[in-house]
Amino acid sequence: MGVTDRGETAVPDEPSVAGWYRYGPAPGSASGSAVLVGHVDSDTGAIGEFAALYDVRRGDGVEVRRAGAEPVRYRVVSRVTVPKNELPSSAFRRTGAPALTLITCAPPFVPERGGYLSDLVVAAEPVKSGRAQWPT
Repeated sequence: MGVTDRGETAVPDEPSVAGWYRYGPAPGSASGSAVLVGHVDSDTGAIGEFAALYDVRRGDGVEVRRAGAEPVRYRVVSRVTVPKNELPSSAFRRTGAPALTLITCAPPFVPERGGYLSDLVVAAEPVKSGRAQWPT
């Protein structure tokens, strides 16, 4: 995913699809924050791929499956709700320790103001290979 004409992070049209922010590191990169964005729901009421983020808590595991590569596993380290268009710049960093940032819409939902007014930002850190380190 890229950026819209209004300068916002683009989100996939389909609620069942999560999109990778292509201007940053990919999941599994050695440094920086890989960003995935997705919908909670759709205009028709279909549940989106990222609706599950509402239930994610610190310590939970996240697995990112990649075409042509082994899955990458992460452990959730934080979650925060921020006003729409006030995403932390750290979510999009290209350097530093590797991380995963998952972003979706969050309540309140106010149709006359364009829909959801907040974003849920979930940050996760890589889990070393091996079953022993995978959160249960």
